[in-house]
Amino acid sequence: MVAAAAFGLCGCKKAAPVPPPPPIVQVMDVTTTNVPLETEFIGQLDSPQNIEIRARVEAFVQEMPFVEGTNVVQGQLLFKLDDAPYKEKLAAAKGSLGEAEAALGKYKADVERLKPLADKHAVPKQDLDNALASVDVGEASVFSAKARVEAAQLELSYCTNSAPTNGLIGAKQVSIGELVGKGSPTLMATMSTLDPIWIYCNVSEDRYLVAKSETSRTGQAIEDLVVTLILAGGSEHPQKGQIVFIDRAVDVKTGTIRIRGQFPNPGEVLRPGMFARMKVDIGTRTNSILVPERAVTELQGKNFVWVIGPDNKAEQRKVTVGQQFGESLLVLENLKAGERIVVEGVQKVRDGAVVQPMTAAQVAEMVKQAEGAPKPAKEGETKHGKE
Repeated sequence: MVAAAAFGLCGCKKAAPVPPPPPIVQVMDVTTTNVPLETEFIGQLDSPQNIEIRARVEAFVQEMPFVEGTNVVQGQLLFKLDDAPYKEKLAAAKGSLGEAEAALGKYKADVERLKPLADKHAVPKQDLDNALASVDVGEASVFSAKARVEAAQLELSYCTNSAPTNGLIGAKQVSIGELVGKGSPTLMATMSTLDPIWIYCNVSEDRYLVAKSETSRTGQAIEDLVVTLILAGGSEHPQKGQIVFIDRAVDVKTGTIRIRGQFPNPGEVLRPGMFARMKVDIGTRTNSILVPERAVTELQGKNFVWVIGPDNKAEQRKVTVGQQFGESLLVLENLKAGERIVVEGVQKVRDGAVVQPMTAAQVAEMVKQAEGAPKPAKEGETKHGKE
């Protein structure tokens, strides 16, 4: 009985649970490759010259002998304002000039007549002094009258507005018979030069520093890089361009620096105001490490990968990532060729835990074998075709 009781007590104890097998994870070997370094900036197109045609005198619009939305040439008449009041003003100014010149002539004649008489004390010297002063006043009057004539001529010239350069002119902002130039210069039209075309981009400080570092490493200047323009529909502009301007300072409000690219624009297809992307070819980075984006875990602004050691133990390692290439990320620091990293099953890995690493081919073979294995009969089904 004692032996039976002891045997019964031992039989009540449960067997120790079998530990689960190590989780299966898909891994890949880290290798190096050469990757082209490119970066893209979003920007807006603009013209090198946006010229506003404004009325600089107060007058009524008389003529507008141009077609909106067409190219105009330098010197072509764009707007003709009513110049009758300014012609009259010019005529009056010329009349005043004539009077001043006539008076000056008389004053000079008086001096010529009085000077020999004053030398002989035939007339008081004061008369000669008065005549000489009159000449100075007359010369000043002539000078003022000439200035008024030039001002009247300038105002008269403002009644004719011609194209200052070749370019594309936009819509008319005024109508025939409309009073313009009253109080402030009235905008009548805007014209732009379109070949070449500019694009302005605001580049973040860190992206600018990365581009600067890479160009320094390759011995290139940013101004010499090949630049491609990608339009809104995704198509590329056939003409390559270059960066022609980098602003002197970073905008403290946005943390960006302004750069400008220039592209040939034959046919004037590109217009100011269009949005586009500027792709900059920085060069090629040799011996680079690319890993799938899904293998990188981001935590609190830092990036990590799971590295599998020779003993199949997992190690979470912090890495520095760079540019993205499709579905891969460029790893800049803390990972080297020959190491193994987890690309699938990251959620099953724990730091220091043992895993069962398998390559993509091995995982595919395992799935294939699992799909080909006979499925167990469901409850209620017959095993051999009979109950």
